[in-house]
Amino acid sequence: MKHLNRLLGFFIFCSVCFFVNAQSASFVPLIEGANQIGVKLYWDSLAGIGVLEKDGHSIQFKTEDQIALFDYRTFEIVDAPKIVNGSVFVSNSFMTRVENFFGNSKPVAPDSLFKIGAILIDPGHGGKDTGAIGKHTVNGKSTQIYEKDVVLKVAEDLYKQLKTAYSDKKIYMTRNDDTFLSLEERVEIANKTQLGEHEAILYISIHANSAFDKKASGFEVWYLSPGYRRTILSEDAADKEILPILNSMLEEEFTTESILIAKFILDSLNTEIGKESPNRGLKEEEWFVVRNANMPSVLIEIGFVSNQKEALLLADDKYLHKVASGIYNGLASFITHFEQSRGFTSGQ
Repeated sequence: MKHLNRLLGFFIFCSVCFFVNAQSASFVPLIEGANQIGVKLYWDSLAGIGVLEKDGHSIQFKTEDQIALFDYRTFEIVDAPKIVNGSVFVSNSFMTRVENFFGNSKPVAPDSLFKIGAILIDPGHGGKDTGAIGKHTVNGKSTQIYEKDVVLKVAEDLYKQLKTAYSDKKIYMTRNDDTFLSLEERVEIANKTQLGEHEAILYISIHANSAFDKKASGFEVWYLSPGYRRTILSEDAADKEILPILNSMLEEEFTTESILIAKFILDSLNTEIGKESPNRGLKEEEWFVVRNANMPSVLIEIGFVSNQKEALLLADDKYLHKVASGIYNGLASFITHFEQSRGFTSGQ
């Protein structure tokens, strides 16, 4: 995503910024204030990150942090939002700033918004790398289920659903047969995908789980740990003195978007298969494929091949279609969210 010009606005703004003493501020529930002025609130309790949106404009914030990001291009110093009894509270001055920002902002023209230009689906393992293997005996008959086969079926189904729904987007798969690809090769495909101006790419890695505990079961969605540091911008992208700061900002944006993708997919999977498989929730880790992809990325574990009941489900094409539909619905929800709320392009 081409955010560099938007991020440079931060340095101009910071020259006139001042810190607010939040200790003396009066705090109110954010959800109530947002509802009163017709602003949507997207909130991830695990990361403590929230996004307020209306008419294509957005404010991104983090609890206990005095910096808020407006329209993904300008930072301001605000009273740090707080968590009280599980709910987000903000100061009256924060709420006033929110109301003024959205009230004085004109709706964004559709052609001024960033959009998802490509989606790369990565079915894990393949070829000589079988991934996890589930070995079970059912009614006296021995059966085996291979992770590489299960995730490829889900990926192919997901690919077809995305191609049908989004003819304007590039939909790719890292592999569409029983081929071995190294982790480096998978990430290279993602990072070399050509995008148009104002376009973004999403990286979706699909896997199946296994555990020594044969009772372990369920689905989960992983995103990169917010604490992990990676280099996104090249050394020639900006002055060496500000490059680390710009890189950190872009990291935070990718992380926030990855968390939102993970949350949308998890909720949709829960709708599709939650009655048959436990929802193990959102997870964070530094998996190779998500820490090296320079874009929003998630890793989905669709179930445990080591659990006999779940292995039988994962061997059922009808069940795998429900899994693919859950992932598709989550991605569709994120795409709608992203393309309707990404703020101005750098040309404005």
